[in-house]
Amino acid sequence: MKCIINRRAQFSASHRYWLPELSEAENWQQFGACSRFPGHGHNYILYVSLQGEVDKYGMVQNLSDVKRVIKKEITKQLDFSFLNHTWSEFEQTLPTTEHIARTIWQRLEPYLPLVKIQLFEHPELWAEYQGEGMEAYLTTATHFSAAHRLALPELSYEENEEIYGKCARVNGHGHNYHLEVTVKGQINPRTGMIVDLVALEQLIENHVIEPFDHTFLNKDIPYFAEVVPTAENIAIYISNLLQLPIQELGAQLYKVKLIESPNNSCEVFCSVEASPTASVQSGTGVLMSV
Repeated sequence: MKCIINRRAQFSASHRYWLPELSEAENWQQFGACSRFPGHGHNYILYVSLQGEVDKYGMVQNLSDVKRVIKKEITKQLDFSFLNHTWSEFEQTLPTTEHIARTIWQRLEPYLPLVKIQLFEHPELWAEYQGEGMEAYLTTATHFSAAHRLALPELSYEENEEIYGKCARVNGHGHNYHLEVTVKGQINPRTGMIVDLVALEQLIENHVIEPFDHTFLNKDIPYFAEVVPTAENIAIYISNLLQLPIQELGAQLYKVKLIESPNNSCEVFCSVEASPTASVQSGTGVLMSV
């Protein structure tokens, strides 16, 4: 039986987004504060995912061997380094999170049966690479606070309470929603980016955070006057709001994850060819605040 195992590692490094063929003003316009001299640093968290058959010892790979490979090939070389000058791969292509993840895959692939590299630049920005050429995934996270009430207008209060429990109470209740937006695209061979991150984050701010934050969703967002604002419906609506604008940035919306509470979350997977589909994860087995 095939099994996937994951190994965590970490390193601290600095980098700078700067293209010598651009002027200082053009670099600032392209990369913002990331273009400042002499650069800036991060505490990177790396997850290496491996797949294989479970052997007679009950292992896919000996984790001691995996640890040694990651240390020798990755963390020992990158820890406390200036990435732009550390590996030859970063001389032509800037060391963005997505390009670092791809390069780590290439360096580990001869030694390990990889299925995924996930690299966190910080808790609200991470990249994922799965060995598919120049294609990578980038996730940015943010949050908003809002209230809602779960109730169908054609049902009585008692009927709604039977379906939605306390969430049907007439004055509603609130959440601090955590939102993760994942985009997919091709890594630019010069900038190292699959999308303009500044533009992506501003797009999310304009289309979701600003209109949603500190609202009563049922009353302040016209869409939810007719649609019950469950976590699933909110995530699907957000994906519909973001899909075309992200496509216009040159990337593809891959996933929207909405975390309503520590126990409840919803993921919506998107594609340009099909409508978004939702899956629910809940610690209580139902997507309901209790």
